Amino acid sequence: MSTLPSRLSVVTVGARDIAALRSFYRSLGWPELPASDDGWSAFLLGGVLLALFPLPELAAEAAPGVSEPAGGWSGVTLACIVDSREEVDTAFAAAVAAGARVVAEPIDRPWGGRSGYIADPEGNRWEIAWAGTARFDARGALVSFG
Repeated sequence: MSTLPSRLSVVTVGARDIAALRSFYRSLGWPELPASDDGWSAFLLGGVLLALFPLPELAAEAAPGVSEPAGGWSGVTLACIVDSREEVDTAFAAAVAAGARVVAEPIDRPWGGRSGYIADPEGNRWEIAWAGTARFDARGALVSFG
């Protein structure tokens, strides 16, 4: 019997306005893959590809026969874990300056870390967090947590 490898390779976000989302993520300073355009775009982030794909096309592939989401929060959050408690506030401010909407200001959390939430231009939620137990490799990929 085959097994599914325990890895996350690509997170694809269905975009209503892919040009605006591309612009937002580029304004964060994230490197976009050279093959990107307004039909598909991707950013390599610490070993995981963040892909942007037109929502109608993604819905046709991933959820045939299901209505496209109406907008708002999907029930999924993405997270960027930073290297220090202080960096949460700095990264949060940079995201807001790039066009993110504040969802919840950074606070110290009961679990011992610090985090806040922003929404990208299409409402996708990002948690900007610090967790003292997170460890990263040289690429920025999370290698242990806890």
